[in-house]
Amino acid sequence: MPGQETPPGPHGRRRSGDGRLTHALDPHDAGPQDACGVFGVWAPGEDVAKLTYFGLYALQHRGQESAGIAVSNGRQILVFKDMGLVSQVFDEATLESLKGYVAVGHARYSTTGASTWHNAQPTFRPTETGSIALAHNGNLTNTRELLDRVAALGGAAGELEIATKPTPASTNDTSLVTALLAHHPDTSLEENAATVLPGLRGAFSFVWMDENTLYAARDPQGIRPLVLGRLERGWVVASETAALDIVGASFIREVEPGEMVAIDEDGLRSRRFAEPAPKHCLFEFVYLARPDTLMNQRRVHSVRVEIGRRLAEEFPAEADLVMPVPESGTPAAIGYAEASGIPYGTGLVKNSYVGRTFIQPSQTIRQLGIRLKLNPLRDVIEGKRLVVVDDSIVRGNTQRALVRMLREAGAREVHVRISSPPVKWPCFYGIDFATRAELIANGLTTDEIRRSIDADSLGYISLEQLVEATEVPMDDLCRACFDGVYPVELPAPEHLGKHLLELSPVGTDVDGLSASLAGGGARDSLDRP
Repeated sequence: MPGQETPPGPHGRRRSGDGRLTHALDPHDAGPQDACGVFGVWAPGEDVAKLTYFGLYALQHRGQESAGIAVSNGRQILVFKDMGLVSQVFDEATLESLKGYVAVGHARYSTTGASTWHNAQPTFRPTETGSIALAHNGNLTNTRELLDRVAALGGAAGELEIATKPTPASTNDTSLVTALLAHHPDTSLEENAATVLPGLRGAFSFVWMDENTLYAARDPQGIRPLVLGRLERGWVVASETAALDIVGASFIREVEPGEMVAIDEDGLRSRRFAEPAPKHCLFEFVYLARPDTLMNQRRVHSVRVEIGRRLAEEFPAEADLVMPVPESGTPAAIGYAEASGIPYGTGLVKNSYVGRTFIQPSQTIRQLGIRLKLNPLRDVIEGKRLVVVDDSIVRGNTQRALVRMLREAGAREVHVRISSPPVKWPCFYGIDFATRAELIANGLTTDEIRRSIDADSLGYISLEQLVEATEVPMDDLCRACFDGVYPVELPAPEHLGKHLLELSPVGTDVDGLSASLAGGGARDSLDRP
């Protein structure tokens, strides 16, 4: 029996917001955004929908645009997904309706395809022999090639035709992969995956399922994280170990680069579909991963504290107080204070409910900008020389507003320290930074950036010191956003870009998958201003 997807209400109704402030309050500097968080569980006898819900809750920092869960009871897969935060999309009644023993979940930030319901994940595909639901963290670079392969499938046998009302086309790379996996008329899903996966390029950490089996795979470079955990009565796969912790799973190991695992009633089995060539994302250590996550056998918080220590050695300052830009700058600020001997303090209070809402701010409120997210503690900073530690500078608008706000609150000097090197290149592997022309470090020297944000001094940690702090060999890391060396070859500029699959009118099939498209993309993404 085929599964089904549950869309929003008849008028595209969204669940009401939770009063959180929107990122649009600072529309000129959204900062780096990660692609997604993925979670999968195989656990007969457990409430897998709720386990997945809490796993996604722990991964909410990786994507806040949409959330979805697919659950199978052995006979059919039911998928529920919607726009918004995990806590907005799911309630008790919805989770109670998702009964089964295998599930996959997804929290999305879009890097290919617009932020719309039809691009929410997990993607779903029925076939004659069963159904597939798939969730993806990362970004593929050979999307155009995959589109041509899907188009060549045509109406080939092996996929179940279901009459549905016309739906908007899915315009993400994940739908293309789902279509390729679903087409396996003469072989099993597992064997077909072993054939499809070697043809994918870019970053991918997948979790997917049919009615009875949970699968996971990681690209040969291992750019995005993926970990394996054990429950008393099952297994868990997730983007980060923090998601294992919240559901009570024991961390077993990372899914290796180039590895595919399958979990069912016969246990766990593993195979390599490609030779590993590790290039773990360096920016995961700087910003993306939760500080309580274990990555490459090191706690991320400890790495960030060490980065701060090294930053203090490279760029000391005469100051009265070291303070972070909460919360991503906190561990590095702690390390900077330890190494410098300057007291650590809290000079900024963050609104804990900055997130997503469906109420747009008025222009008056929008002009307040950063004050809606951060508010200075005047009593702490007035008359002080400050070292302000942040994780990165992308466009520079946030830091400019922050320095101005601190000076207005009475700071005598503001010395900005950044726990990553200058971001000069865009990411095509799952982080939505900006085009190269928008990156402030691309066109300006460090001193010019200092003057632009009106800081008394500015220091970025060097790439060498950052890498040493991670204890991962330089050659095993993707550093493309810092040095422009892309570990997976990029296609022509017209075949790159977030909206590559949205530039022409297209036909749709049962999953709303684009049937044929003209190429196009972010030609300016690699250009200098």
